[in-house]
Amino acid sequence: MAIITEEPDSRSPPKQRKPLKPTSKPSQSTAPKPIKSTKTTNATNPFHFWFYFTISVSLVTLIFMILTSLYPQDPKTWFLGLPLNLRRHYAKGRNIKVQTAPNQPQIEVFAIQEGPSKSSDQVLIVHGLGCSSFAFQKVVNFLGVRGVHAVAIDLPGSGFSDKTMVVEEEHVDDGVLGRLKDMYNEIQEKGIFWGFDQLVEQGYVNYEENKIRVSKRNVVKAVDLGPEEIGKVLGQVIDTMGLSPVDLVLHDSALGLTANWVSENRGLLRSVVVLDSAPTGTALPLWVLEMPVLRDAVLGLGFAFRRLLGTCCSRSVGNLEAEGHRILLKGRDGRRAVVGMGKSLNCSFDLNEWAALDGVKGLPMQVIWSDALSKEWTKEGHQVADAIPQAKFVSHSGGRWPQEHNSEEIAESIYQFVSSLPKNVKQTEEPVPEHVQKMFDEAKSGNHHHHHGHDSHGHEHDHGHGHAHAGYMDAYGLGQEWAM
Repeated sequence: MAIITEEPDSRSPPKQRKPLKPTSKPSQSTAPKPIKSTKTTNATNPFHFWFYFTISVSLVTLIFMILTSLYPQDPKTWFLGLPLNLRRHYAKGRNIKVQTAPNQPQIEVFAIQEGPSKSSDQVLIVHGLGCSSFAFQKVVNFLGVRGVHAVAIDLPGSGFSDKTMVVEEEHVDDGVLGRLKDMYNEIQEKGIFWGFDQLVEQGYVNYEENKIRVSKRNVVKAVDLGPEEIGKVLGQVIDTMGLSPVDLVLHDSALGLTANWVSENRGLLRSVVVLDSAPTGTALPLWVLEMPVLRDAVLGLGFAFRRLLGTCCSRSVGNLEAEGHRILLKGRDGRRAVVGMGKSLNCSFDLNEWAALDGVKGLPMQVIWSDALSKEWTKEGHQVADAIPQAKFVSHSGGRWPQEHNSEEIAESIYQFVSSLPKNVKQTEEPVPEHVQKMFDEAKSGNHHHHHGHDSHGHEHDHGHGHAHAGYMDAYGLGQEWAM
């Protein structure tokens, strides 16, 4: 008899899958509803769009400024784009040709002047690096009204003076490109048929490989003169304009650039005025003009350059004035010239040793210094005055660069100083015409002959001839006996 037993169904456990249902519910609860909500909030937020738009425009503007700075403007185009105040300043000046070396091309130096040229007070203002005569136009004007012959120049590489020059340099051609150039020049010199014959006979062009070829080429270089060349420029300007003996006004870094020349040319000077001129350093930080991105931003954006001037040079500089300085510094590769001149400054210049030199000791001097910048700058001004025993110290209310509101104040200090110095009367003798000099010599020889040949009545002859010759010569202003 068979026994039938019931076994549990193995398919019954799937009934215990009910706990999976709550796990599926959380999956349904994690639907992408919050993600959709975040996307909608980002899309409707306008600040993100304007943020990225501003950043993009700024980057494009900066890249455009950098690219445009790589290609300097044509001088004619640059001049035609000048604002009205710079055009007026240029119209008042003149150009003086100077030469720093016999084998160097001539350089044009721009100068403005006011006042009578025959004045006993001859003032020459030399600006510092980064500045120009544009900053001293009102100082020159005020001095001219006071009867002083005042001159302000643009140093080479600054303002309207030449900032670049074409120099012929020798270049040694070497390497593969040099040999190809030599081969090309050889074919040009001997003819294309010679080159063809060389190729047919030898399979190559036979030229002198070991011959060193030196070619000359014209290179445009920035006019970055050193102290020695600056001294030669000053000497030629003084000689051309007839300013000797001159009252020299040295502004900012001009003291370091001209110190050696001053000590060696005492005969051309009557006095020296130190105007906010520290022994070393410049008011305008030259390192800003060296950094690639920073220099393009400062010289390319008017508000950035105005901020730089207000921080370092002038506390209250006007928009038009700052824009004029920026255009003159940036135009015609002026930045490179100013930076090059700054590197030639003598950082180890000792003011005490310079003041003790024979060419400087005893020379009348005045120190005009700003007391409105900081206590440290005012203290440095007193130290400069103490290092020069004969110097008089006067303060002014402006910055390290002259400003419109204190130009008259600076000019008045300069006038009070130079007017107190002993006057130099220039005696000019006009050359005597050759035929007049010949008659004068004949008259002297004639009188001498009558004295020796006619002793018995020499008095009458002397008297008569004396009147005749004296009267003829007096017509040229050579005597006083003919006056009626």
